[in-house]
Amino acid sequence: MSLTVESVTTQEEACQLRSFDSNVAWEIGNIIRANAQQKFTRPVVIYIAHANSSQLLFFATSGPGTLPDNMHWVKRKEAVVLRWGCSTMRMRLSMQAKAKTLQEVYEMSDPSIYAVHGGGFPVKVKGVEGVVGVIVVSGLAQEDDHSVIVDGIQEYLARNP
Repeated sequence: MSLTVESVTTQEEACQLRSFDSNVAWEIGNIIRANAQQKFTRPVVIYIAHANSSQLLFFATSGPGTLPDNMHWVKRKEAVVLRWGCSTMRMRLSMQAKAKTLQEVYEMSDPSIYAVHGGGFPVKVKGVEGVVGVIVVSGLAQEDDHSVIVDGIQEYLARNP
């Protein structure tokens, strides 16, 4: 399925949680980790934090072989979610729609601070305004970083209706 701004916006709306705390972060993080281990041979970093304080709630790799650079990507993807309140994939698709070239996309944001690549996702709670947390995956192609998060949240929601 080809992602669009509209389809990613729909994913974000469908992935709203009933609540969010360290237990929820732990469960979602472990689902994402297990899914990444089953679906991909490349290792990923999984990072979940509160939005208001950046308090780390979950951090793991899916296996050996991640690089220090993955954490640099994590922090830059987190910065996009916290600044604009949407997934990095939606921000990228939105910027691509406005730009004529990929270079123009990069010129719209400072790449030393922001990574406009899939793999950063806002944690939102039904009935609560704004972003309450952020989930970031780094290590795969950006579409896969994004989809492993969405799949993990959807699996969590199916287990916890």
